[in-house]
Amino acid sequence: MERRHFLKKTGLGAATALAAASTLPKPAIAQTSQVINWRCTSSFPKSLDTIFAGATLVARLVDEMSEGRFKISVFPSGEIVPALQAMDSVQNGAIEMAHTTSYYYIGKDMAFALGTAIPFGLNARQQNAWLYQGGGQDLLNRFYEKYNIIGFAAGNTGGQMGGWWRNEIKTLDDLRGVKVRIAGMGGQVMSALGVIPQQIPGSDIYSALEKGTIDAAEWVGPYDDEKLGFDQIVKYYYYPGWWEAGPTIHMMVNKQKYEALPPAFKSILQAACFQANQTMLAQYDTRNITALKSLVAKGTLLRPYPNEVMVAAYDASQKIYAELNESNKNWREIYQSLRAYQTDAIRWFSIAELAQDSFMARQMRKF
Repeated sequence: MERRHFLKKTGLGAATALAAASTLPKPAIAQTSQVINWRCTSSFPKSLDTIFAGATLVARLVDEMSEGRFKISVFPSGEIVPALQAMDSVQNGAIEMAHTTSYYYIGKDMAFALGTAIPFGLNARQQNAWLYQGGGQDLLNRFYEKYNIIGFAAGNTGGQMGGWWRNEIKTLDDLRGVKVRIAGMGGQVMSALGVIPQQIPGSDIYSALEKGTIDAAEWVGPYDDEKLGFDQIVKYYYYPGWWEAGPTIHMMVNKQKYEALPPAFKSILQAACFQANQTMLAQYDTRNITALKSLVAKGTLLRPYPNEVMVAAYDASQKIYAELNESNKNWREIYQSLRAYQTDAIRWFSIAELAQDSFMARQMRKF
């Protein structure tokens, strides 16, 4: 009798619990019945699988985290929008988002360079720290807002190489009159040293080198450069890439489209971009190791930029920055934040890591 009474009570309790559970608030994603479909244009070709994959990773994560309710179709450069017009298509609302580098658009305002990298700027870790914890991304987005855009860091290549040259560089005189594919502010600094900078999409660099339209070219680093075949044309491979110590690739999103997203989808998109930013950096830091060994084994000749070139480039860059601080309010506001962070970060990194890294490089260097 007591057992039957217990079963009745527990059965009733279970039924009551199930009924109560059905009335509990559902997760935000489950409440969102709409399915959102966006398009994303990349400024990079599919052949550059690491940098292009930043956008496809964002799309996959957004799809999975939203349980299929937020879908992003990714298109390589040139398929729906030319590589160097990606931001424009987002600004005018033709598409919802673009995976691109902001320094491609310095023709509109030099402040765009600060979203990616500037000569003698931050390395990858410093760049991420400044963006996420130093107020950098907020400053950039206040600037991007003028172009109807909000940006999220969604990739970083890490430290880059200094490009491929037909002839060896021994003095500043060896730079004069040389046509070099180089993007962003690096081109302006090189121009001050006598170089003739050329801005060419990554997919077109090989043919330009092969035809002799340009004499030298920089892209990213060993992994991408080997895939693009630059070592088949020229042999001198210089370092460091002082104009891009830790360049950020941004996911640029149409601001009105972003603000119309449900809050849960906004968080999902931001989380996906964060994951893409970290993943890309780890991929390049791994893949460049193997690729550099391969390039050297095939006959690539590694060369450091002469100190005279480095000093001249640094001095030229500081002169440009001083002029921009006087003439460009957008630049000045963002740059002063970056420079203040860099001043302190260099002190810390030189104490905490540089001595260790330099010692280990001397002990283990094999090239």
